[in-house]
Amino acid sequence: MPAGPLRLMDERRKVRRQKEREMTKVVLGMSVSLDGIAGPEAPDEDGMALFAAILGWQFPLRSWRAQQGQEGGEDSVDSRVWQANFDRFGPQVIGRRMFDFGYPSWGENPPFHAPVFVVTHRGQERIGMGGGTSYTFVTGGITEAVGQAREVADGKDVLLAGGVSIAQQALDAGLADEIVLHVAPTVAGRGIRLFGAARADLRCTEVIQGEGAVHLRYEIR
Repeated sequence: MPAGPLRLMDERRKVRRQKEREMTKVVLGMSVSLDGIAGPEAPDEDGMALFAAILGWQFPLRSWRAQQGQEGGEDSVDSRVWQANFDRFGPQVIGRRMFDFGYPSWGENPPFHAPVFVVTHRGQERIGMGGGTSYTFVTGGITEAVGQAREVADGKDVLLAGGVSIAQQALDAGLADEIVLHVAPTVAGRGIRLFGAARADLRCTEVIQGEGAVHLRYEIR
Protein backbone atom coordinates (compact mmCIF):
# COMPACT_ATOMS: atom_id res chain seq x y z
CA MET A 1 0.00 0.00 0.00
CA PRO A 2 1.37 3.47 -0.88
CA ALA A 3 2.74 5.61 1.95
CA GLY A 4 -0.05 8.20 1.66
CA PRO A 5 -2.96 5.86 2.55
CA LEU A 6 -0.85 4.26 5.32
CA ARG A 7 -0.26 7.67 6.91
CA LEU A 8 -3.98 8.45 6.61
CA MET A 9 -4.90 5.17 8.33
CA ASP A 10 -2.39 5.88 11.07
CA GLU A 11 -3.78 9.37 11.61
CA ARG A 12 -7.31 7.98 11.80
CA ARG A 13 -6.22 5.43 14.41
CA LYS A 14 -4.61 8.20 16.45
CA VAL A 15 -7.77 10.32 16.26
CA ARG A 16 -9.90 7.33 17.30
CA ARG A 17 -7.64 6.58 20.28
CA GLN A 18 -7.72 10.24 21.31
CA LYS A 19 -11.54 10.26 21.20
CA GLU A 20 -11.64 7.08 23.29
CA ARG A 21 -9.35 8.67 25.89
CA GLU A 22 -11.54 11.77 26.01
CA MET A 23 -14.68 9.66 26.47
CA THR A 24 -13.13 7.56 29.24
CA LYS A 25 -14.38 8.50 32.69
CA VAL A 26 -12.38 8.16 35.88
CA VAL A 27 -14.67 6.75 38.55
CA LEU A 28 -14.07 6.42 42.28
CA GLY A 29 -15.87 3.28 43.43
CA MET A 30 -15.88 2.22 47.08
CA SER A 31 -17.97 0.60 49.79
CA VAL A 32 -18.62 2.69 52.89
CA SER A 33 -20.51 2.36 56.13
CA LEU A 34 -23.58 4.42 56.96
CA ASP A 35 -21.36 6.89 58.82
CA GLY A 36 -18.99 7.24 55.88
CA ILE A 37 -16.16 4.96 56.98
CA ALA A 38 -14.28 3.38 54.06
CA GLY A 39 -11.47 1.55 55.85
CA PRO A 40 -9.65 0.91 59.12
CA GLU A 41 -6.85 2.99 60.55
CA ALA A 42 -4.61 -0.08 60.22
CA PRO A 43 -5.24 -3.62 58.86
CA ASP A 44 -5.02 -5.34 62.24
CA GLU A 45 -7.55 -7.84 63.63
CA ASP A 46 -10.04 -5.05 64.39
CA GLY A 47 -9.40 -3.67 60.93
CA MET A 48 -10.35 -6.99 59.38
CA ALA A 49 -13.61 -6.95 61.31
CA LEU A 50 -14.28 -3.47 59.97
CA PHE A 51 -13.54 -4.57 56.41
CA ALA A 52 -15.97 -7.47 56.85
CA ALA A 53 -18.70 -5.11 58.05
CA ILE A 54 -18.23 -2.70 55.14
CA LEU A 55 -17.51 -5.20 52.35
CA GLY A 56 -19.51 -8.19 53.59
CA TRP A 57 -22.48 -7.45 51.32
CA GLN A 58 -20.32 -8.44 48.31
CA PHE A 59 -19.27 -11.91 49.41
CA PRO A 60 -22.55 -13.85 48.76
CA LEU A 61 -23.05 -12.37 45.28
CA ARG A 62 -22.96 -14.66 42.25
CA SER A 63 -21.15 -12.01 40.17
CA TRP A 64 -18.55 -11.31 42.87
CA ARG A 65 -17.91 -15.02 43.41
CA ALA A 66 -17.52 -15.60 39.67
CA GLN A 67 -14.79 -12.96 39.52
CA GLN A 68 -12.96 -14.80 42.30
CA GLY A 69 -13.21 -18.07 40.37
CA GLN A 70 -15.87 -19.42 42.74
CA GLU A 71 -19.20 -21.07 41.93
CA GLY A 72 -22.69 -20.38 43.22
CA GLY A 73 -23.91 -17.28 45.00
CA GLU A 74 -26.98 -15.09 45.04
CA ASP A 75 -28.51 -13.68 41.86
CA SER A 76 -29.85 -10.47 43.40
CA VAL A 77 -30.10 -6.73 42.77
CA ASP A 78 -26.72 -6.33 44.46
CA SER A 79 -25.21 -9.03 42.22
CA ARG A 80 -26.52 -7.35 39.07
CA VAL A 81 -25.19 -3.96 40.19
CA TRP A 82 -21.77 -5.51 40.87
CA GLN A 83 -21.73 -7.18 37.46
CA ALA A 84 -22.73 -3.97 35.67
CA ASN A 85 -19.89 -2.11 37.35
CA PHE A 86 -17.41 -4.88 36.52
CA ASP A 87 -18.45 -4.80 32.86
CA ARG A 88 -18.10 -1.02 32.74
CA PHE A 89 -14.57 -0.73 34.10
CA GLY A 90 -11.27 -1.60 32.48
CA PRO A 91 -8.00 -0.52 34.13
CA GLN A 92 -7.91 0.05 37.88
CA VAL A 93 -5.77 2.29 40.08
CA ILE A 94 -4.93 1.22 43.63
CA GLY A 95 -2.54 2.20 46.40
CA ARG A 96 0.56 0.30 47.54
CA ARG A 97 -0.99 -0.53 50.89
CA MET A 98 -3.98 -2.15 49.19
CA PHE A 99 -1.65 -4.06 46.88
CA ASP A 100 0.59 -5.34 49.69
CA PHE A 101 -2.45 -6.36 51.72
CA GLY A 102 -4.29 -8.12 48.89
CA TYR A 103 -1.58 -9.54 46.65
CA PRO A 104 -0.94 -12.74 48.62
CA SER A 105 -4.63 -13.70 48.54
CA TRP A 106 -5.49 -12.57 44.99
CA GLY A 107 -3.59 -15.53 43.58
CA GLU A 108 -2.39 -16.34 40.06
CA ASN A 109 -5.71 -15.34 38.46
CA PRO A 110 -6.65 -12.15 40.35
CA PRO A 111 -10.22 -10.79 40.30
CA PHE A 112 -9.35 -7.63 38.35
CA HIS A 113 -9.07 -9.18 34.84
CA ALA A 114 -7.58 -5.86 33.67
CA PRO A 115 -4.39 -3.80 34.00
CA VAL A 116 -3.86 -2.51 37.55
CA PHE A 117 -1.72 0.55 38.26
CA VAL A 118 -0.24 0.66 41.75
CA VAL A 119 0.67 4.11 43.12
CA THR A 120 3.86 3.62 45.12
CA HIS A 121 7.13 5.12 46.26
CA ARG A 122 8.85 1.76 45.68
CA GLY A 123 9.14 1.01 42.00
CA GLN A 124 9.57 -2.51 40.62
CA GLU A 125 9.12 -4.45 37.40
CA ARG A 126 5.65 -4.99 35.99
CA ILE A 127 4.03 -8.26 37.10
CA GLY A 128 1.89 -10.18 34.61
CA MET A 129 -0.79 -12.49 35.99
CA GLY A 130 -3.51 -14.75 34.61
CA GLY A 131 -6.90 -13.66 33.32
CA GLY A 132 -5.70 -10.37 31.86
CA THR A 133 -4.46 -8.86 35.13
CA SER A 134 -1.13 -7.08 35.31
CA TYR A 135 0.41 -4.88 38.00
CA THR A 136 2.32 -1.78 36.92
CA PHE A 137 4.06 0.19 39.69
CA VAL A 138 3.85 3.95 39.19
CA THR A 139 6.21 6.14 41.21
CA GLY A 140 5.12 9.48 39.70
CA GLY A 141 1.96 9.88 41.79
CA ILE A 142 -1.79 9.53 41.32
CA THR A 143 -1.99 11.81 38.28
CA GLU A 144 0.58 9.77 36.37
CA ALA A 145 -1.13 6.51 37.34
CA VAL A 146 -4.52 7.74 36.10
CA GLY A 147 -2.89 8.95 32.89
CA GLN A 148 -1.34 5.54 32.24
CA ALA A 149 -4.66 3.84 32.97
CA ARG A 150 -6.44 6.10 30.49
CA GLU A 151 -3.94 5.15 27.79
CA VAL A 152 -4.95 1.48 27.96
CA ALA A 153 -8.65 1.90 28.78
CA ASP A 154 -9.71 0.91 25.24
CA GLY A 155 -13.13 2.54 25.49
CA LYS A 156 -13.86 1.46 29.06
CA ASP A 157 -13.81 3.60 32.20
CA VAL A 158 -11.00 3.72 34.76
CA LEU A 159 -11.80 2.61 38.31
CA LEU A 160 -10.14 4.19 41.33
CA ALA A 161 -10.53 1.16 43.58
CA GLY A 162 -8.84 2.32 46.80
CA GLY A 163 -7.70 2.56 49.43
CA VAL A 164 -8.95 5.70 51.10
CA SER A 165 -5.73 7.68 50.60
CA ILE A 166 -5.82 7.07 46.83
CA ALA A 167 -9.46 8.12 46.71
CA GLN A 168 -8.79 11.34 48.61
CA GLN A 169 -5.72 12.16 46.52
CA ALA A 170 -7.74 11.72 43.33
CA LEU A 171 -10.57 13.92 44.60
CA ASP A 172 -8.17 16.62 45.77
CA ALA A 173 -6.41 16.55 42.39
CA GLY A 174 -9.69 16.83 40.49
CA LEU A 175 -9.08 13.57 38.63
CA ALA A 176 -12.42 11.84 39.22
CA ASP A 177 -15.50 12.36 37.04
CA GLU A 178 -17.90 10.21 39.06
CA ILE A 179 -18.24 8.58 42.46
CA VAL A 180 -19.99 5.24 42.92
CA LEU A 181 -20.70 4.39 46.56
CA HIS A 182 -22.02 1.11 47.94
CA VAL A 183 -23.40 2.05 51.35
CA ALA A 184 -23.62 -0.86 53.79
CA PRO A 185 -26.33 -0.51 56.49
CA THR A 186 -23.89 -0.56 59.38
CA VAL A 187 -22.49 2.17 61.65
CA ALA A 188 -18.77 1.56 61.96
CA GLY A 189 -18.05 4.20 64.58
CA ARG A 190 -14.30 4.06 63.87
CA GLY A 191 -11.92 4.05 60.95
CA ILE A 192 -11.12 6.45 58.12
CA ARG A 193 -13.87 8.54 56.58
CA LEU A 194 -13.89 8.83 52.82
CA PHE A 195 -14.97 12.47 52.96
CA GLY A 196 -13.42 14.87 55.47
CA ALA A 197 -13.53 18.49 54.48
CA ALA A 198 -15.66 19.23 51.42
CA ARG A 199 -13.77 17.73 48.51
CA ALA A 200 -16.18 17.85 45.58
CA ASP A 201 -19.41 19.38 44.29
CA LEU A 202 -21.61 16.32 43.81
CA ARG A 203 -24.90 15.69 42.02
CA CYS A 204 -26.65 12.37 42.69
CA THR A 205 -27.63 10.70 39.41
CA GLU A 206 -28.68 7.21 40.52
CA VAL A 207 -29.97 5.42 43.62
CA ILE A 208 -30.48 1.65 43.65
CA GLN A 209 -31.78 -0.16 46.73
CA GLY A 210 -30.14 -3.54 47.01
CA GLU A 211 -30.50 -6.30 49.55
CA GLY A 212 -27.21 -5.68 51.33
CA ALA A 213 -26.32 -2.13 50.32
CA VAL A 214 -27.64 1.04 48.75
CA HIS A 215 -25.85 1.92 45.53
CA LEU A 216 -25.36 5.63 44.82
CA ARG A 217 -23.86 7.31 41.78
CA TYR A 218 -22.69 10.93 41.82
CA GLU A 219 -21.50 13.19 39.07
CA ILE A 220 -18.67 15.50 40.10
CA ARG A 221 -19.35 19.00 38.84
